[in-house]
Amino acid sequence: MSPPEMPPPPEYPAEAPRPVFQQLDRCATAPYPRNWYVRRLLWRLIQATVFRCSPGRAYGWRRFWLRCFGARMGKSAATRPSVRIMHPWLLEVGDWSMLGARVDVYNLGPVTIGAHTVISQDVCLCAGTHDYTRPDLPLERPPIHIGSGVWICTRGFIGPGVTIGDNTVVGACAVVVKDVPPGMVVAGNPAKVIKPRPMGD
Repeated sequence: MSPPEMPPPPEYPAEAPRPVFQQLDRCATAPYPRNWYVRRLLWRLIQATVFRCSPGRAYGWRRFWLRCFGARMGKSAATRPSVRIMHPWLLEVGDWSMLGARVDVYNLGPVTIGAHTVISQDVCLCAGTHDYTRPDLPLERPPIHIGSGVWICTRGFIGPGVTIGDNTVVGACAVVVKDVPPGMVVAGNPAKVIKPRPMGD
């Protein structure tokens, strides 16, 4: 006996194709002041040569070049040669703070880092985004503020407009998109408070 024939699946009317919302041809082609493009080109040349090719412990040499391009670098503030900084003139680093290997400071807006803070390897500080509610995706540059005594562990991501309080620890690979209170340990994606940071004598 042959199996009964199954009825054909019901036919649904095809959905009308939705129009594409974002229109990249309407995006601003030059959202920065004209002189910024010249400064950025000069900085890229310096960053790719005398900055990146400098010895690992030549912290003073790299501070010198960052200050030449407008960065506010505190006493003994240090960067590794492989650090990438978009706009040095929008960067402030406090005394004795350290930016580790391959840190990406994508500072379309200002990035401020307090004193005695460690930004570990492969961290991304992203102070730039676009308004996705508008079809022309206008550029937005919310600042990032990182306090003093902070440790951002390897591969952390700090999003636009985020403030991280003093003495906070951000766990490895954490994605921080909201402000973090001082003296906490946060981790995860999105990052959440895990516990207070122990701070004995």
